[in-house]
Amino acid sequence: MLRRAFPLLVLLLAACAHTGSGARSAPRTDAVLARQLQQMVAGFGGDVGIYLRHLPSGREVAIRADDVFPTASMVKVPLLVALYDRVEQGTIRLDSAVVFQDTMRYADYDLSGKLRQGQTLTPKELAFLMIGLSDNTASLWLQRLVGTGAEVNRWLESNGFQDTRVNSRTPGREAARTEHGWGQTTPREIAELMVRIREGRAVSPRASEQMYRTLTNNAWEDVAASVIPPTVQVASKYGALDRFRGEVLLVNAPRGDYVLAVLAKNLQDQSWKPDNAAWTLTRNISRTVYQHFNGR
Repeated sequence: MLRRAFPLLVLLLAACAHTGSGARSAPRTDAVLARQLQQMVAGFGGDVGIYLRHLPSGREVAIRADDVFPTASMVKVPLLVALYDRVEQGTIRLDSAVVFQDTMRYADYDLSGKLRQGQTLTPKELAFLMIGLSDNTASLWLQRLVGTGAEVNRWLESNGFQDTRVNSRTPGREAARTEHGWGQTTPREIAELMVRIREGRAVSPRASEQMYRTLTNNAWEDVAASVIPPTVQVASKYGALDRFRGEVLLVNAPRGDYVLAVLAKNLQDQSWKPDNAAWTLTRNISRTVYQHFNGR
């Protein structure tokens, strides 16, 4: 009898090993939330893509989640990953001094406007400016430091990201830049990159932890993050152009982490007022998702 029971015991132990605390549940559609979000985007003045996944349960919602959208400043998440990939390889030190050149200045929007030729900052300081303040000059500086957009794209391709790319100042990406601007992604892919960082699977566990800390220190919290309770930690990056608004956030919510990406292009409302239609929609979606999983 014991001999007959032994194979069953082995199978049960194997099953437990695959369903332990470190295992990820297979994605399945959250039908209730999917209906709510579909109703919210119906009739919107533009094209909206959404990807949501509740990490403990695997429940997800995907609405045009594999369509390609501009990134605007969300491209800085892949740039951050490329930086820490170089740090992990030992080719860049976070505390080393790097020299500013005027060719890296972003004339249209530059929070580091006082930088002059020959001044120095460290890569760690640049990463903070790029993510925390969304500084474009710091971003271009880091893009060159990691080996240009072509090197960032090589990392993305080798790690399974088919559509997320840096276009700006990247040879061969001129047509894509004309269509999408600095970078491009899909709601599913930019969300997946955030999840890999959260779970220690981007570059290395140590690098992922440092990147996650950086992504939680974000001064731009006026849209999706603004409706999350202030006691709840949020890692996020948002981007905006006249005809595009987008945000990706990973929320360490009381009832389990979730990732949410809301991207909207071809906007009819191209205003920069706080009640812009895309920003209002994003806030409403963010609030709905948070309350769905955590209550009011």
